[in-house]
Amino acid sequence: MEFDSIIVRFGGEIGIKSEWTRCVYEKMLMRNIKNALEYYRLIPEAVERKRGRIYIETLRTQEITHKLTKIFGISSVSPATQTSSDMNPIAQTALNLADKIIENHSTFAVRCRRIGTHTYSSMDICKEVGNQILSNLKTRNLHVNLTRPQFTVSIEVREAKAYVYAETLNGEGGFPVGSQARVVCLLSGGIDSPVACWLAMKRGCPITPVYIDNAPFTDENATIRALETAKKLFEWSIGFPRKVYVAKNGENLKTMIEKTPRKLTCILCKRMMYRIAERIAEKEKAEGIVTGEAIGEQASQTMHNLRVTNEAATRYPIHRPLLGFDKTETENIARKIGTFEISTQRARSCTAAPSKPATKAKLQKIKEAEGKLDIERMVEESVKAAKITEV
Repeated sequence: MEFDSIIVRFGGEIGIKSEWTRCVYEKMLMRNIKNALEYYRLIPEAVERKRGRIYIETLRTQEITHKLTKIFGISSVSPATQTSSDMNPIAQTALNLADKIIENHSTFAVRCRRIGTHTYSSMDICKEVGNQILSNLKTRNLHVNLTRPQFTVSIEVREAKAYVYAETLNGEGGFPVGSQARVVCLLSGGIDSPVACWLAMKRGCPITPVYIDNAPFTDENATIRALETAKKLFEWSIGFPRKVYVAKNGENLKTMIEKTPRKLTCILCKRMMYRIAERIAEKEKAEGIVTGEAIGEQASQTMHNLRVTNEAATRYPIHRPLLGFDKTETENIARKIGTFEISTQRARSCTAAPSKPATKAKLQKIKEAEGKLDIERMVEESVKAAKITEV
């Protein structure tokens, strides 16, 4: 059936905010929707914001609906047919939809949501539409089932308009991107860090990915993979900058291997990454650093070592959305958001990792090892040489 409208519902958390905050978030969501549709050249005939809803008038409902499910702040969308709020047009439109979707020998239900002043109740609509379906489609041997229907005809009446629909597609909810402060994300291109970036965006944070290039200990495929995951992530924040910092760290790693205990290489490297990310966060006016670390995922991610690596970040907090996730949970999200296949492409693992890394490094030993390095110069050179790539 051809539809001419889309009902957009806000994420549940937006609805429980104060009136002022709710209004701000709804306007941000409107802006993000318009930016996304302009980007994909899917210009609708009209976009109208009402309390708790956005109504889009368009004949390209299928294309637009698909794009809307990838905009944070939207809980669900429904392609619909618009009509007037008079009972007869509602019943006729609902009957037309039922005729298209309800199969022989099946059960159905009619649901109605109504806002505004009308001469009928929501129950009146359900009864009238239900009777019309049973009467006009009696040869199909249909039965009403209000608890577990095989087909549902839904109606939303809003003041002078009504919308009839049968399908609801889930969005991701969360907050509109831009409703929270920007964060810098350490993006490796593996499975975990893109998911951490995505979760930060879901809470409303625009992201600036930073890829730490450890060549020659990694290969070019690792860089390509990271940039491809960033490109996929930016599909969830259309209208915001799509730049990625690529910072060289290979020379720093060489120096660490030459001058410090081998078992500390990964922890020293991670602390260096945090310092580089802090400088970039300062340039980007960000409010924090996001990583894909989870408890025990690697030797450098034991709770003890996380505390030791945290100590290197002196100006910005380190946020770890995946801290309590297991690998299966992370992989499931990666598949859903489209980064899993990219992250599992062949790339050489970092060959600088020691065979027996420290799992419980002492901060004093780390400090002694860093005393043999010109940390400030190493950080400065990495940040100065960092390249910004648009994806």
